Amino acid sequence: MNRNFILLRTLLLSTSQRNILRHCRDRKKRRKIIGGFIGTFLLYAMIMAYCILMCVGYGTAGIIDSAPVMCALVISFLAFFFTIFRTNGYLFNFREYDMLMSLPFEARTVAGCKFLYMYIKSLPWYLSIALAMLIGYGFYADPVFYVYPVWIILAFFLPVIPMLIASSLGFLIARISAGFRKTNIIQTVLTIAFVIFCFSLRFIIEDVFRNDKVEATLEKTSEMTYNAAEIYLPAKWFADSVTRHSVPAMLLLAGVSLLLFAVIFRTVGNSYRSINSALKSHAAAKKYKMTGLKKHSVVRSIVFKEYRRLLGSTTYTVNGAMGVIFAILLGLVTLIFGFDRIVETVTADAPFDHAMLQPAIPFIIYFFTGMVATTAMSPSLEGRNYWIIQSLPLEKKIVWQGKMLFNMYLTVPAMAFATLCMCISAKVPAVDTLLYLILGLALCAFSTAWGCVCGTKHMRLDWENEIEVIKQGAAVAIYMLPNMFVVMGMTVLVVVLGMKLDHKVLSLGLILIVTLLAGLSYLKVMALTKNR
Repeated sequence: MNRNFILLRTLLLSTSQRNILRHCRDRKKRRKIIGGFIGTFLLYAMIMAYCILMCVGYGTAGIIDSAPVMCALVISFLAFFFTIFRTNGYLFNFREYDMLMSLPFEARTVAGCKFLYMYIKSLPWYLSIALAMLIGYGFYADPVFYVYPVWIILAFFLPVIPMLIASSLGFLIARISAGFRKTNIIQTVLTIAFVIFCFSLRFIIEDVFRNDKVEATLEKTSEMTYNAAEIYLPAKWFADSVTRHSVPAMLLLAGVSLLLFAVIFRTVGNSYRSINSALKSHAAAKKYKMTGLKKHSVVRSIVFKEYRRLLGSTTYTVNGAMGVIFAILLGLVTLIFGFDRIVETVTADAPFDHAMLQPAIPFIIYFFTGMVATTAMSPSLEGRNYWIIQSLPLEKKIVWQGKMLFNMYLTVPAMAFATLCMCISAKVPAVDTLLYLILGLALCAFSTAWGCVCGTKHMRLDWENEIEVIKQGAAVAIYMLPNMFVVMGMTVLVVVLGMKLDHKVLSLGLILIVTLLAGLSYLKVMALTKNR
């Protein structure tokens, strides 16, 4: 068998949930895997439904010929950003690096197989988009029969070039930043910007439909996609292959993809070992001077360790700190544009007194600061190094107290800033503002303790990639989903109760309830640590 195929097959089998489901006899693990398959299937269905509706819009407006270009651009855009976010975890600085490099494979072979592994793992997302848009295009354009197999075959090549470009940029970033302390700052900034863009896209789409701009927007989008295809040639090649049945365009898309893959990974192989070695080591400043060491408590030392762990991973930074960033942005936007203006935008100018929403301010902010607690992820992130914690001459509760204190350090300042901004903009009385700050503090404490309960009870230490814990972990799902729906329900309930009760009395009652829940969650964590 070809060495590339052997290595790629081994990587896929070792992380395949289907393979685990096939051989595992643990009912609890099997239920989790089946639940993950169902959730993924629903996501695919939602993406396909959205793409089909996009083609319906194009077909209704009489511009269905723009669908192939749009399909190519959407897949290329997603492939580029998804790859540039994952490069640091898949191609460089991955956990099994030492094991793979000890095998009788060339460095370029390992790098190429890791790229193909990343390509295969993300391919279902791209194919779901391509198939959905093919259905819409086929319904309205009624093309000749061989367009269907051409579309499907070329859909396999569409993500390759943007993924290679993103991998090359990731390679350059890693090459330049190798040896520096902050190696993931560029990926983190790009990821945060992308997430903020996706979050704001909802309001852009809503504005389009609210102001009857659908037809004009589709026509403008069609014009922009054609202009983009003139610049990004793979999209043009795909569109020409489908609409003009151009054989040279088909050969160009497939040939350039394969040629770029061979050239890039032959080049990357020359520096692959040195880059990974530098990323796994630590740089020392040239002007370093020996000074006296400061003495810190054990809890504060654990807080600093958690801080370094957060900044050392793009995935962890984005998922653990994104809610905090959104809370700060919400406070700034409210302070600049005004509380009333924001409420009018969200509620579509519904006629009601905006002051009735004031008691819900702490829960609105908590929706972001409590989105995902770092304590739901940090116990599992210890991974195979957990034995070090077990061997330390410390009470385990001290380690967990440090993890909880770090989450408080992360969320409380953002909560206080956003609360003050919203209260100032909404002209909330000083006493009410103080009570909202105390309630926000209690909510942060509850989020921290409850997240730690989930993270400790559903700890997973046998992961190969941190994404399995941060994005796909059972602890994160159990914490996030119920918390999200409860917060939305509490927001509505507080608004209703605020119309019947004095806001100060309501806030005091909520402070007592949330503080009690936080205390009970903390006691549960301390009880769980005895068995860990």
